[in-house]
Amino acid sequence: MVAEVVSINVGTPRTVEWRGQVVTSAVWKQPVDGGVRIEGVNLVGDDQADRRVHGGTDKAIYAYSVEDYAWWAAITGPLAPATFGENLTTAGIELNECHIGDRWHVGSAVLEVAQPRRPCFKLGIRMDDDGFPRIFTLARRPGAYLRVISEGTITACDVIDIEPAQQPAIAIGDLVSGDIPVEVLRLAIEDSRVPTGWRQRAERALARADDGG
Repeated sequence: MVAEVVSINVGTPRTVEWRGQVVTSAVWKQPVDGGVRIEGVNLVGDDQADRRVHGGTDKAIYAYSVEDYAWWAAITGPLAPATFGENLTTAGIELNECHIGDRWHVGSAVLEVAQPRRPCFKLGIRMDDDGFPRIFTLARRPGAYLRVISEGTITACDVIDIEPAQQPAIAIGDLVSGDIPVEVLRLAIEDSRVPTGWRQRAERALARADDGG
């Protein structure tokens, strides 16, 4: 099956009331038609509400697949592209099998797989369910964040040509498995393509493993 972009989705922050608090989030995205530029660390027309934890170099573009949405349908009912706040809805790619460092040549842009998603409470607001972020985490279908290697323009239906990462490399699914093997933790610590936060978590997990905890 050819890997391709099904939908390009953008959104800007909006403020909502949730459980008696005012929350600002850009988790609500909408599909757009035509070509969309990727510039800096964003799609044109897209933004994040809190750059401390969202967006930036290693979370520039978020991808989620129609194959994973099909899996969720048995739990949630059918979900439309952009429901989980992704910028690119893809088809033909098993995102958990993508390796950190894989490069996606799509349209005139080049993107690089950077890390899996760790959902925050705002996904629960989007799904109207405080418990959904935990359900999402336990499902181990996190999607993939991408960093921008070369700016360019992408369009829905563009083919995604994947340039595999130089090995050894860590698969997205390796970092969200229930019991991460020690050899994966060591590789995560050593691989500069793995974002700092994940490398630090790997260091802590490896220390616990070495202590027998």
